Amino acid sequence: MTARERVRKLVDARWFQSSIITLILVNGVLLGVETSPGLMGRHGDLLHMVDFFVLGVFVVELALRMFAYRGDFFRDPWNWFDLIIVCIALLPTSGPFAVLRVLRVLRVLRLLSVIPTLRHVVAGLLKALPGMASIALLVALLLYVAAVMATRLFSDISPEYFGDLATSLITLFQIMTGDSWGEIAKTVTDSHPLAWIFFVGYILASTFIALNLFIAVAVEALEHESEAHPRKRAVREADPEDQQDAILAELRALRSEVAELRRSA
Repeated sequence: MTARERVRKLVDARWFQSSIITLILVNGVLLGVETSPGLMGRHGDLLHMVDFFVLGVFVVELALRMFAYRGDFFRDPWNWFDLIIVCIALLPTSGPFAVLRVLRVLRVLRLLSVIPTLRHVVAGLLKALPGMASIALLVALLLYVAAVMATRLFSDISPEYFGDLATSLITLFQIMTGDSWGEIAKTVTDSHPLAWIFFVGYILASTFIALNLFIAVAVEALEHESEAHPRKRAVREADPEDQQDAILAELRALRSEVAELRRSA
């Protein structure tokens, strides 16, 4: 077994992956602890040492994976994700770059690439983006039409909420999220009792229909991803010798068919 094969076996080992996940979680806890001035005042040096150690382990892990996979390492988008996250953590955090220190919290996002189930969720959501874009356009059109209507109908009654188009857009977006929409509606319905028809219709169209479409598209994409994952894993985990035997069997069958065709001709 060559050195590269031994390193690949190491980085692919379950205990190695579990150790990396543990370090990511520890690093996430440390980043939260660093927001406490009291704890930093008492244990700041120790926390910085642990943080530096964890970052060093991440760098070594990436170096081992690059050595083990060489060019294949850069063909995986998740490896690029890990590389960018670690490189951001290596940027200087003093002087004009002090603001970049807050970006160290992105290291916690490495859980997305290390835990397979999270990778499948993200992959499914990315596949759902085209469908979500169409629904987002539908919601934007609905919001714009409703804002124009609300501005024309209620600008004189409630200028603080519907005085102009921009204000109406913000107000209707707030209503779509369910934030204090009852108070806004009451301000209008006190002068226009039938205004409840507009608000109820808008909430039904925007919240209970349009936004639920986002959930439907995301769930459908996740279902397709979960169905495709076992097939991909079976192909990856198949024994190379079994694959070779299957190919040879198919070639033998093709030869026999060609020979029969020649004899019949």
